[in-house]
Amino acid sequence: MSDAEWAVVRDVMPVPGWLEGRGGQPESYCHRQMVDAVRYLVAGGITWRAMPADFPAWDRVYAFFRRWRDKGLTAEFHDRLRDRVRQAAGRDLEPTAGVIDAQSVKAAASVPAVTRGFDGGKKVNGRKRHIVVDTLGLLLAVMVTAASVTDRDAGQTLLARLRERHWRVTRVWADGGYTGRLVDFARDAWRIALTVVRRSDDTSGFTVLPKRWLVERTFAWLMHSRRLARDYETRTDTSEAVIKWAMSTVMSRRLARRAR
Repeated sequence: MSDAEWAVVRDVMPVPGWLEGRGGQPESYCHRQMVDAVRYLVAGGITWRAMPADFPAWDRVYAFFRRWRDKGLTAEFHDRLRDRVRQAAGRDLEPTAGVIDAQSVKAAASVPAVTRGFDGGKKVNGRKRHIVVDTLGLLLAVMVTAASVTDRDAGQTLLARLRERHWRVTRVWADGGYTGRLVDFARDAWRIALTVVRRSDDTSGFTVLPKRWLVERTFAWLMHSRRLARDYETRTDTSEAVIKWAMSTVMSRRLARRAR
């Protein structure tokens, strides 16, 4: 990170428990080095043991990543950055609308069979990333499943997560994969209007569809991180954490450019 970007990141980092009197020992590492190391791994797609000597030892970096994942600090860090980006764009901190979609990616040999599957539509053997973004393309909710899980089945759990964290969202745009009982369930259970944006049968080739292009752009941002070119993670919550780290990098760089 540049100094300007670190200034942005430092302001939104979770406060350690020992500083708030919740017990525990002070960290003996530099937070900037640890964050840089995790971001380097996500962007470069390297293995943990291939961490360059310029960073702390790989096992210490992994322990930092694991602790943030398990204690919810990765999500807190990501959400604080998202609030800053929305505020800088002149938006309210709490969104009222979103876009939902899914992306199937191949899985590496390290992914266990119990959390992988075959997506018959995309002809992909691996996992599926289900996300909801706001109208700026910023991540609101994410869930990783086997690729065999349908969009409708995963959408029910994902929208429940969305409602739990962002209670003001009342409209979500989606593609044809979310039609059926999910539309009625979202309206009755969470008062969310799930609007399906369909592609015209008369259209041929690539066409930009209203609202749906927002989530497709977010997937494009994520694919700039080589660790996300396919799913390498043994656990699905680790995959979700990596996605949040990738989005955190996108947002911190955007804020650093605005601060110049």
